[in-house]
Amino acid sequence: MSKLQNIERLSLNQITTDPWSLQEAVEGCARAEVPWIALWRHKIEEIGLKQSKRIIQDAGINVSSICRGGMFPAATKEERQKRIEDNRRAVDEAAELGAEVLVLVCGPAPDKELISARKMVAEGIEQLVPYAKERGVKLGIEALHPMYAAERSVIVSLEHANDLAEKYSPDEVGVIVDVFHVWWDPALFQQISRAKGRILGYHVSDWLVPVPDLLMGRGMMGDGVIDFKPIRLAVEEAGYTGPIEVEIFNQKIWDQPGDEVLALMKERYLEYV
Repeated sequence: MSKLQNIERLSLNQITTDPWSLQEAVEGCARAEVPWIALWRHKIEEIGLKQSKRIIQDAGINVSSICRGGMFPAATKEERQKRIEDNRRAVDEAAELGAEVLVLVCGPAPDKELISARKMVAEGIEQLVPYAKERGVKLGIEALHPMYAAERSVIVSLEHANDLAEKYSPDEVGVIVDVFHVWWDPALFQQISRAKGRILGYHVSDWLVPVPDLLMGRGMMGDGVIDFKPIRLAVEEAGYTGPIEVEIFNQKIWDQPGDEVLALMKERYLEYV
């Protein structure tokens, strides 16, 4: 089975080294010769957009995506509009930093009504598309594992993400394939094939057994049960050959020196991904 021969597609999703500031993460990537980084908005906010842009440009690191937009559902019309405005700011940040993709974590229901929450997600994306298109930013809908439906996203399958994305052109809206969220899905390969031409990102981490924590329980590739290579090959066959982000929420990993995390990340990427 095809094996990655180098790290030219490897991207550090900034959450994997969460204790690092944006500057520390960028400098760490430069030392480790990791060519891509995915930035989180709270890290950009800490130092400002102008300073963030300068640091990235000076280091010569490419930005694979900005995380995150979304969180569309809300209890009132006014709050929903505030979230659209925040998403527009996220689009502006992506455009300024040279990221083609804004990752959408679409948000939970403000009450128990999943149907109405999913309608709010669809309406939110519809409102955001023209603004993003004008600025050259694509919206990547990320389906989350169903265990996050109550607090993070009511979009819980790649099929549902495809349903939403297919209302638009691939230059406007696509999907993010995150193996942690979708590896279990019996329809995974069918849905990856369906997403041909509109996959905007590919994220990797491992599913640990037992899962130590719903949010903070992701593992480094090779420490869990996910068979990565068939999924990566399917994603490539569907036309995606862009950056591969390593995105890990895990306190034990955060407690390790960042440079050691990057060294292990590179090793495991080449061996397992």
